[in-house]
Amino acid sequence: MLKTKICGIEFKNPVFLASGIMGETGSALKRIAKGGAGAVTTKSIGLEPNPGHKNPTIVEVYGGFLNAMGLPNPGVDEYLEEIKKVRDELNRMNVKIIGSVYGKNEEEFAEVAKKMEKYVDIIELNISCPHAKGYGATIGQNPDLSYNVCRAVKKTVNIPVFAKLTPNVTNIVEIAQAVVDAGVDGLVAINTVRGMAIDIKAKKPILGNKFGGLSGRAIKPIGIKVVWDLYENFDVPIIGVGGIMTGEDAIEYMMAGASAVQIGSGVYYRGYDIFKKVCDEIINFLKEENLTLEEIIGIAHE
Repeated sequence: MLKTKICGIEFKNPVFLASGIMGETGSALKRIAKGGAGAVTTKSIGLEPNPGHKNPTIVEVYGGFLNAMGLPNPGVDEYLEEIKKVRDELNRMNVKIIGSVYGKNEEEFAEVAKKMEKYVDIIELNISCPHAKGYGATIGQNPDLSYNVCRAVKKTVNIPVFAKLTPNVTNIVEIAQAVVDAGVDGLVAINTVRGMAIDIKAKKPILGNKFGGLSGRAIKPIGIKVVWDLYENFDVPIIGVGGIMTGEDAIEYMMAGASAVQIGSGVYYRGYDIFKKVCDEIINFLKEENLTLEEIIGIAHE
């Protein structure tokens, strides 16, 4: 009932793992797959090893989490060894892999994407990390830089490429237009929202990086509005992400125009099997309303 096809790839369901610390290792990806995800997205991977920001890197706040990890990862060559360990098993489970890629320039993005191409089903370009100096949001806030990165990767790989967009801009449609013009096959929205928490006893910011990205329930209305705007303006598939905890949340995103959704923070609140729980809740809704998955995508626009 939840099978869906995006860019010619068939997914057993449209509920995916979002890029983040749950995708750090092959065993972590496998655990999420066993929890019912239709696809798993890797941690954002760069060309060289990166230690990330100093601790503290994450703090729970009202409505979600504030994190400033700083894109820590072992580098693409070492990380691919993790994917190789679980690729066959994920294939047997019919769980697809989305490879999240970042770089400091278009050449690095393209090189990492090329290395990952053989082992993943879709490339997701993280042009939107709000707290990694020199990477991410700097690119995703600039239409020309966004275009150049996406164009370079599209010229380099032969699998679908999605761009993950930042909400930390005045006009997200302008950025989306640039990446669509560059040829991306789809959009992922949204990444985290810039924020800060201050320890009033210590009289300084809690995070080691001072500021970070807000995820969780608090950003869901922002994400839904962005997906709505993207669906109104572009004819490419959209993956909705931000604050999804329940099947109802996922359905909201789909009605706004998302073909699939990604879950990150929700794993902390509902466990590794949140993906199965959300799928079951979507199925129950569809049965009650006598609707199909295809019918609800973008239905709020009618």
